[in-house]
Amino acid sequence: MDFTHENIWRAIDRLAARFGYSSSGLARQAGLDSTSFNKSKRFSADGKPRWPSTESIARVLLATGAQMSDFLALAEENGHGLTSPQTLPLIGFVQAGSSGFFDEDGYPAGEGWDEIRFPETGADTQGAYALEISGESMMPLYREGDILVVSPSASLRKGDRVVVRTVHGEVMVKELMRQTPSRIDLKSLNPDHENRTLLTADITWMARVMWVSQ
Repeated sequence: MDFTHENIWRAIDRLAARFGYSSSGLARQAGLDSTSFNKSKRFSADGKPRWPSTESIARVLLATGAQMSDFLALAEENGHGLTSPQTLPLIGFVQAGSSGFFDEDGYPAGEGWDEIRFPETGADTQGAYALEISGESMMPLYREGDILVVSPSASLRKGDRVVVRTVHGEVMVKELMRQTPSRIDLKSLNPDHENRTLLTADITWMARVMWVSQ
């Protein structure tokens, strides 16, 4: 495929449409100026083509969860790229500590969930859900308003970022350092907070963070 001015802008327009955004809405979702992708910005006053920056493309991929391969597929003249976005249950991080929102295995349950759009990228999202971060306890990695997509069914490995809920209703996002049959060692994402060691008996469930929209 030729990386032409038309193809790259086509991919941005198609990506926006797949997620239910206008070009301006996609720019805002990616943390850019709302006019960044307007058609009037695609050519200079003297008619020379203007290209989106690599940073802009990286931001829209991060905001939507799409991969570069998806973006390139959308740039093809007859390309289709991503399938339509699915929806995942969404809840606030503080609410996640309350009873009634999860079953005993850490899957979404009960009422009070909102919804968020998420692309069908081929990843297994069966039973997955989204958490909206609040506060600054996970700075600088995660900020208030960031959305974490969490999968209770994903396998866990050392170095994974995980959401942990204790029997006392405490919910935290940490990095999994070590896991044994009797305990887990967790590394804090914020250097101002201490690492944690929890007994397995004190943990209701632990699930892997699969994706983040920042």
